[in-house]
Amino acid sequence: MFIKVITVTALNGYIKKIIDSDFILNNANVKGELSNVKLHSSGHIYFSLKDEFGKVNCVMFKSQASKLAITPRDGMNVIIRGRVSVYEKGGAYQVYCDSMETDGEGQLYLAFQKLKEKLEKQGLFDEVHKKNIPSFPMRIGVITSQTGAAIKDIINVATRRNINVNMLIYPALVQGVNASAEIEQGIKYFNSVKGVDLIIIARGGGSIEELWAFNEENLAYAIYNSKIPIITGVGHETDFTIADFASDYRAPTPSAAAEIAVRNLKDLNNEIKTLRELLLRSVESKVTKEYNKVNLLSKTLKVNNPLNFIVNQYTRIDNLKDNLNYKFNSRISLEKQKLSKLNALLHAHNPLNVLTKGYAVLQNDENEVISEINELKNIKDVKITLKDGSALFKLSNLEEF
Repeated sequence: MFIKVITVTALNGYIKKIIDSDFILNNANVKGELSNVKLHSSGHIYFSLKDEFGKVNCVMFKSQASKLAITPRDGMNVIIRGRVSVYEKGGAYQVYCDSMETDGEGQLYLAFQKLKEKLEKQGLFDEVHKKNIPSFPMRIGVITSQTGAAIKDIINVATRRNINVNMLIYPALVQGVNASAEIEQGIKYFNSVKGVDLIIIARGGGSIEELWAFNEENLAYAIYNSKIPIITGVGHETDFTIADFASDYRAPTPSAAAEIAVRNLKDLNNEIKTLRELLLRSVESKVTKEYNKVNLLSKTLKVNNPLNFIVNQYTRIDNLKDNLNYKFNSRISLEKQKLSKLNALLHAHNPLNVLTKGYAVLQNDENEVISEINELKNIKDVKITLKDGSALFKLSNLEEF
């Protein structure tokens, strides 16, 4: 009997053709636990699917991975759909995954999405209704299981950050049929007793079934109606519940909830110290600035001192006075000279000066000068002015020569 010898590549190719032509292997639904999950930067997801006795390698390419409604992580039980084929270069078969959902959680996930959409439309998740988380809560109410790891993590983190904060524990079921009702009662209790600044609702990680108490509608309304701000720290970072959406702040873990709620006393003291130093520098800078400003104003005031102005005005007045006196005296001297010239001119032209030479001035009774002989015929009295005075004379027997 003759047996043909083939290459490794041919063998792998032959096996691949056989597997690729198999209907069941091309439409495989496989369930198992995820392990070695690698979310590659390219967008592809590489992982293994295992059960108690076996393991198979799987890959989901970016085009399908981008449509996933869940985030794959180690330990998650899932059902994948895809096809089985051979990677020829390695000679190993693997499942090329087209879709993935949590095993046994499909109906719960649909119920979660339905309730989320309903409450979202009713406005329970709107940011406008979110209450502010107090910066320095002194009394914090914690609703969680008193035997779980969450309460230990919260107490450890809180006491390490600030020993002065009081933690009030309300023990409640965080899993099972009655869990949501007990958590709701815890919220109502803290709202009734007053004195609590903040509420933390917390539990550790788990499957969607284990966390389902935090997806109940009654709990969402209790969180929404609380007068006290609420922080939720439920499950792991990738776990989201209805309670998270309804709360005022969602922390990824119980420990993170404690870190958000309780300010680190050491950091706070350092911040106060830094602010004190900034305040001192600011005050010193302000004082120095104002001092320089006052100093500048003082110098400006000295330069513009009204006393200096008055003294300068005195000097100006003296100058004006001297100038006025000079101008006044000059004007008087000038006018005297003019007067003297006019007086000399007047004296020179004074008609009375000719009287000293023997001339006389004759005037009638109306003091009009008589310049012709004929005028003497009509008057009886005549005023005659000589160099030494005037006298009134009567005319009689006037005869012409």
